[in-house]
Amino acid sequence: MFLSVFEIFKIGIGPSSSHTMGPMTAATRFLEILSGRQDTSSAASIKVTLHGSLAFTGKGHATDRAVALGLLGYTPDNIDHEKAERDLSALNASHTLQPGGLPQLHFNPDDDIVFDYGPALPGHPNGLLFETFDGAGALVFSETFYSIGGGFVVTAAEHETPPILSIEQEKIWPYPFDTAASMLEMAGNRGISIAAMKRANELVVRSPEDLDAGLSRIWQTMNACIGQGLAHEGELPGSLHVKRRARKIFEQLDAAHDLNSRQPHEIIDWLNVYAMAVNEENAAGGVVVTAPTNGAAGVIPAVIRYYLDHCINPEADKVPEFLLTAAAIGGLIKHNASISGAETGCQGEVGSASAMAAAGLCAVLGGSPEKVENAAEIALEHHLGMTCDPVAGLVQVPCIERNGMGATKAVAAASLALRGDGTHFMPLDNCIEAMRQIGAEMSENFRETSLGGLAVNVPEC
Repeated sequence: MFLSVFEIFKIGIGPSSSHTMGPMTAATRFLEILSGRQDTSSAASIKVTLHGSLAFTGKGHATDRAVALGLLGYTPDNIDHEKAERDLSALNASHTLQPGGLPQLHFNPDDDIVFDYGPALPGHPNGLLFETFDGAGALVFSETFYSIGGGFVVTAAEHETPPILSIEQEKIWPYPFDTAASMLEMAGNRGISIAAMKRANELVVRSPEDLDAGLSRIWQTMNACIGQGLAHEGELPGSLHVKRRARKIFEQLDAAHDLNSRQPHEIIDWLNVYAMAVNEENAAGGVVVTAPTNGAAGVIPAVIRYYLDHCINPEADKVPEFLLTAAAIGGLIKHNASISGAETGCQGEVGSASAMAAAGLCAVLGGSPEKVENAAEIALEHHLGMTCDPVAGLVQVPCIERNGMGATKAVAAASLALRGDGTHFMPLDNCIEAMRQIGAEMSENFRETSLGGLAVNVPEC
């Protein structure tokens, strides 16, 4: 099992990796598949049907907008917002697409993006059906995609029959761990850190220079997102009229120069404000890094800033070690359970992010692989059962504050693990399996459909 650090951490746009980035990617993939076929010369129109969670919360997550942008050729990591708005306006006026290698296609986003509120498709709660028709309305070609969390997208065929690695392909990875137990065994046998194993695996497919540059870009983007969130004020998009709070909280914290007047728990406010800054930017559709999802994008940047700005003798050159360690844990969770809120609830998003952040912090503070695994387990264990119930389908309430809470738990988990010797009762693998089972048993009302929990218990206006 190998998931690159750049698959776990992807630069994209808000507000959702599974509901915005994934559908945008699915749309571009559909056009690529369509243009490669021999039977599409008669194609005249496109229709897109959103199923499951994508239908229930798609408006709030800007899924319809993302699909249209994808069909216009935009990808999450390469979008010029001003040009995109012009192209969307032109599409809404002309109702036509002109993809490369294909005939002109009729597409009216208002009519041709359908929100199906019936049962979800069988493969995953986040399903998209793309269909092309000829001028007489006969079906030319269709493809089903699933947005499986963190911006990852697979076709129905890929989801049903994942590619199987041969023995020789498995051997190319120096450290092919697919469980926490095998990860610790390899680390113990070689006397090597989790980050070093992850780095060795990455170097099979890219140069050291590319790896280092990529990790630097990931952190720079995360940190810039914090900066943007701390600089902006005003109201977030959507029907809730939620006001940004990060800037005002930051100004209050920054103005408190008298150390004797500060409460010791003020450090929690710093963690919260860093995380909230990121998720306010995400809610506004800004540039964020999936970590491992957009809905949980603030946890890891907040904990890294906490390490750099508030820990004793921090070392900036340890940020890559943090990211590689966190990615190793995120890969295990995705491989053995899920990082999709529509599949497992928010335990799979903020819970996973908190486990990843706890592992990364524990590592850069000198924790052994055993302590790192313990830190990840503690953080994940205390998010088990957490629902994904965004009010009005917007990634705002409770999502923004929830990232601050996830960051706080991550620091507490890392600290607790560092006080021990690495031995503990509940292995991380068992905790991941528990999360998978809980997600499978959880009512769909609490899995990113906005049909239960906080989403249906809101003030009457």
